[in-house]
Amino acid sequence: MDVNQTKQEHLLALKVMRLTKPTLFTNLPVTCEDRDLPGDLFGQLMKEDPSTIKGAETLMLGEMLTLPQNFGNIFLGETFSSYISVHNDSSQVVKDILVKADLQTSSQRLNLSASNSAVAELKPECCIDDVIHHEVKEIGTHILVCAVSYTTQYGEKLYFRKFFKFQVLKPLDVKTKFYNAESDLSSVTDEVFLEAQIQNITTSPMFMEKVSLEPSMMYNVTELNTVSSSDEGESTFGKMSYLQPMDTRQYLYCLKPKPEYAEKAGVIKGVTVIGKLDIVWKTNLGERGRLQTSQLQRMAPGYGDIRLSLEVIPDTVNLEEPFDIMCKITNCSERTMDLVLEMCNTSSIHWCGVSGRQLGKLNPGASLSLPLTVFSSVQGLQSISGLRLTDTFLKRTYEYDDIAQVCVVCPFKSNEC
Repeated sequence: MDVNQTKQEHLLALKVMRLTKPTLFTNLPVTCEDRDLPGDLFGQLMKEDPSTIKGAETLMLGEMLTLPQNFGNIFLGETFSSYISVHNDSSQVVKDILVKADLQTSSQRLNLSASNSAVAELKPECCIDDVIHHEVKEIGTHILVCAVSYTTQYGEKLYFRKFFKFQVLKPLDVKTKFYNAESDLSSVTDEVFLEAQIQNITTSPMFMEKVSLEPSMMYNVTELNTVSSSDEGESTFGKMSYLQPMDTRQYLYCLKPKPEYAEKAGVIKGVTVIGKLDIVWKTNLGERGRLQTSQLQRMAPGYGDIRLSLEVIPDTVNLEEPFDIMCKITNCSERTMDLVLEMCNTSSIHWCGVSGRQLGKLNPGASLSLPLTVFSSVQGLQSISGLRLTDTFLKRTYEYDDIAQVCVVCPFKSNEC
């Protein structure tokens, strides 16, 4: 791990070690058939081996812990801990010792020293110890720069430093998808469903402690990752939420605009900030990692200048019987419109009322509710079509077909229809 050694002989020695939890000891069992020449010799040796699991000696995984033999992998979101020790190897007293530890990344340099004050003196065979911690928030090459400055008993000021280079890897692959579910029959419109696909790209299993969505100020969020509707419901992934290497898991969230933004939800344009994912996991021996994504953004659906939606419409109607619907017209443009409504009959859908009537002026962002009456002359699933809105200011006509569908049934017996 040390990539730069100073050539000058110094009175002080610097040692840097990464602090990690131990791992389970693994052995390579050697077995043979009873009729082979060694007989049960290998089996007896494994039973006498203190590192094996009693009754399961042929398993590679033992029941003893072993200290890390190398630097190991560091993943984004984990806490990097390191032990720094400065030892006086000389026979003289060293004064004004200052130990600094900086972590250099591709974008910044961070001071990790617990104390930036100098130690007055350090006697022979004594040492200065320090433990540093840092939550890794960048991927790529990291360099731990440890610098030591001191003064000899003759007043000579000396300085040296060492560099420790390591790579920070990506532990999870996070992909998101947005689904717009506009509910025209509800008082709350423009629901957004977020699907988050999280894949474990490490070589060891993870315990997913928490995966939550922190919404932006515009939305309230509902998690859809439990079997029952209550917050205390059982997780869809079971009681033990383990994610094996290269496995992927999908999490689903529903976002609804807050009441103060619900009326404006239909006219929001451009990019909308949804929120950010907060992911917390633990590895084999309880080492904790945490990742927060950047603000998730989605492109708001475009409605053009005018949005026409249905607030009330029956599911099933009788053949040739009039039924009422409630339309909502929203001005999504940045100008005032003077609208005229025209109703065009189709082969199956017939409008009741006066076509070509004035709806009046509609300001930007404003809406109006429009009750209409219609009947169908054909059975089956029929599409509501034939509405036309004309802006008299610009002489521009907006056509609306296939607004919704309704099931038309015959109220009499089938042989009478």
